[in-house]
This record gives sequence, structure tokens and C-alpha cells, in this order.
Amino acid sequence: MATRGSKSPDPEQTPEQPNPAVVRTQQYSAGEGWEVGQTAPSDAFRALDAGGTGAPTGPVVHSHPGGIARQIVAKGGLVTEGVKRELDAAEESEQGDSEQG
Repeated sequence: MATRGSKSPDPEQTPEQPNPAVVRTQQYSAGEGWEVGQTAPSDAFRALDAGGTGAPTGPVVHSHPGGIARQIVAKGGLVTEGVKRELDAAEESEQGDSEQG
């Protein structure tokens, strides 16, 4: 009596059908903008107090303001939670200044 052998290859050796658990998903960037996870559309700087405290002062500008300044994010950089927090803080301080004046 002849024995019948299995001619089908092991599932691990089938190149036509990759294991779905191993296939990476496509990741898409969130585009350009100032929200967390997006790519910054331009540089963002904020002047620092020249009086020696080093506290951020003035609005966020998109080119170096001269003097002492901090670069918050570079053009093409990832907007992180820290970057967003600094941008929001600058916006809040500007609104507070305009309400007082």
C-alpha cells in the first residue's frame, strides 16, 4: 500500500500570502500646520528678555527677531506637545497684553 504524502508547503513558506500580523501598516503624516503631530510650516522664534531674566517675551515670529531669542521649532520639524504648549503660552500672553492696553 502506498502512503500519501502532503505536497502542500508549510504555511510559513508560502511567499504569495504574507502573514497579516507581520505586514506593516502605512503611516501618513498629518500634513503641515501648528497642531501636535504636524510638520511646522515655518520657523518659530520668541524673543527672550534682555534684562537678564531670560523669560520669553513678545510674540512668536517666523524669522530671528535679533538679540536674544529662542527657536521653538524649525521649519519642517515635528510639532510636539512642548512646541504646542509654548505657542499657546505666547498667544495667551499676547491676548493678556492686548486686554490690559
